[in-house]
Amino acid sequence: MQLFYAKYIAPVAQVFKRKIKELPYNQAIGTKGEQIAVKFLKKRGYKILQRNYRRRNGEIDIVCYDQGTIAFVEVKTRYSDKYGPPELSVTEAKKRQIIKVALQYVAEKKIEGINLRFDVVSIFYSPKEKHPTITLFTNAFTRNDPSGART
Repeated sequence: MQLFYAKYIAPVAQVFKRKIKELPYNQAIGTKGEQIAVKFLKKRGYKILQRNYRRRNGEIDIVCYDQGTIAFVEVKTRYSDKYGPPELSVTEAKKRQIIKVALQYVAEKKIEGINLRFDVVSIFYSPKEKHPTITLFTNAFTRNDPSGART
């Protein structure tokens, strides 16, 4: 079994580790942030249904199930507060895009009779702290009013 792992599994794992390291800086930060967000959400009882659901017109970082609701989660990660906290980078255009992609997800999966919610996970690495500050904004915006952010 160890020989199988050493011959087949270990090299593949190394390729994936290298690919994350070779990503452009912003993508690497985003990928790391999404990994942290998944752990964070799982600890809070969310069931992860899908990561990085991509369509022609956009992407949803994490799709999960939480207490009878499907939550579409946007993850924002920052290492500097130069441009404000991470959650403020979810613009009105981005909210509209997330809503459109979420509706495509619901149609594709033939989901009916279940509540939908749009959450934002904000991850901020302060230069003074060892661990990031993670904030979950439940129901950050709604399908009917993407501009009406709630915290």
